[in-house]
Amino acid sequence: MSGEVTLDQIDRAILQVMACDARISITELGQRVGLSKTPVAARLKRLEQAGVITGYRADLSAQKLGLDHIAFVQVSLSDTRELALRAFNEGIRTVAEVEECHMIAGNFDYLVKVRTGDIKAYRRVLSEQISQLPYVASTSTYVAMETVRERDSFV
Repeated sequence: MSGEVTLDQIDRAILQVMACDARISITELGQRVGLSKTPVAARLKRLEQAGVITGYRADLSAQKLGLDHIAFVQVSLSDTRELALRAFNEGIRTVAEVEECHMIAGNFDYLVKVRTGDIKAYRRVLSEQISQLPYVASTSTYVAMETVRERDSFV
């Protein structure tokens, strides 16, 4: 569903609880937001169908998985017509190490967040995958020294 969805105070309360604990039971969720089980279940279903809740997942520790090297890559394309943009978009989606990719209005075309185990792994991803994507003219890398804040929730 496209467009903005109207949320009331109870919807927002449900989303806030779910953002912190998506494994909470419907009964407990209802107790926290002041509703019984059936209306909470109906609201959850409506929020899912409206595309406000897009899924449920486990938050993993990148550090414990040995993936605490973060690099941000500015990518400039040689062509920015629609065909070239589509080709790059399709290609970047196949690179497993890419956490985020944003088209940018500015002096370059894309900003890409890449997470790897170390600088050597990052270098391989950059040279063997990202730089080989269609229409990539140049890249510039910025290595994160420390993550100060990351946000998964919007509530």
